[in-house]
Amino acid sequence: MIARRLESILHARLRQFPAVALLGPRQVGKTTLARQLQSEKAGLTDYLDLENPTDLDKLEDARGYLESRHGRLVIIDEVQRAPGLFQILRGLIDERVLAGETAGHFLLLGSASIDLLRQSSETLAGRIAYLELCPLDLLEIEHVQAEHLWVRGGFPRSFLAPSDTQSAIWRENFITTYLERDISLLGPRIPAETLRRFWTMLAHNQGSLLNAAQLARSLAVDGKTVAKYLDLMVDLLLVRRLPPYHANVGKRLVKSPKTYVRDSGLVHTLLRLDTYEQLLGHPIVGMSWEGHVIETVMHAAPDRCQASFYRTATGAEIDLLLELPGNRHWAIEIKRGLAPKLEKGFYIACEDLKPDRTFVVYSGTDRYPKGKGIEVIGLRELAEELTSYS
Repeated sequence: MIARRLESILHARLRQFPAVALLGPRQVGKTTLARQLQSEKAGLTDYLDLENPTDLDKLEDARGYLESRHGRLVIIDEVQRAPGLFQILRGLIDERVLAGETAGHFLLLGSASIDLLRQSSETLAGRIAYLELCPLDLLEIEHVQAEHLWVRGGFPRSFLAPSDTQSAIWRENFITTYLERDISLLGPRIPAETLRRFWTMLAHNQGSLLNAAQLARSLAVDGKTVAKYLDLMVDLLLVRRLPPYHANVGKRLVKSPKTYVRDSGLVHTLLRLDTYEQLLGHPIVGMSWEGHVIETVMHAAPDRCQASFYRTATGAEIDLLLELPGNRHWAIEIKRGLAPKLEKGFYIACEDLKPDRTFVVYSGTDRYPKGKGIEVIGLRELAEELTSYS
């Protein structure tokens, strides 16, 4: 079993909040992490899987059942299957808080559906903490597996498959199941074929500015429908919408966001790239690496970090701009090669923003200065630096 970095944070949130919601796509490892927590608290937890009819039946009288488990941590998996539960949880939590029992009552697991987030935020505001469990990241695996992670992505069963072929088969079936079954359960009903075409288009345009009108024409729908599709994929933590940086810098800035399919393995499967060699020969290789870097950095970044990109109408650009706690800005340029070359537009962008630190992330491991306060750094080392940021 691969230890997840989120485990210690999960323990800390349970010591602080009455309820914790652990969100993430299916098959990312939420249940495994919850079961690990259950084994550590042997005899002090109850686990309900609401996809199991027997467990779902236990919540027919939800208040009575949960009151009978007073003093224990109740773990509720696939909580979106019981949408009326949140109102009951609020009443129980408020009663226990008034009695001085302020933390560690409920752990809720769910794919981050729109309904789940809306209902929990409306009824449990101030009583619940949200944690996102992402696919495996670079700091959770061995150094020698880094290339493996990029090609296969971080879903545990894909990453740990015995061969590239079996990994690709798992991802293909994951995509099919999500499109044909899971998304219809978690969000609005959209034809699976249409949504797959949309997802594939996003993979082809990995890291590009969102052009909703072009996507709408290709899908024969209107712009509002494309926005609805994108909102759904973002809410399900399958796509990242990276916003442009907005500041009064006296420049005309790009206003459209960039979009990234978040897991690199899914990008490659949507484009039918099963091996490292196939990936290297495809035009998407550079943007696939960029998306992989952004996800790694965001997994490692501290709480309350805001991410964006900077681009002006004249071409000055920074791939990733982090606004870190303490009002500090880190500018990150992403290059795949071993001898990264910087364009004039990057230097102009740095002059515009004057970030506190400036990095060029590349596929090598050496760290060295490049002049003008710029450091060339490997991805793992940058991730480690972010995890220790204070």
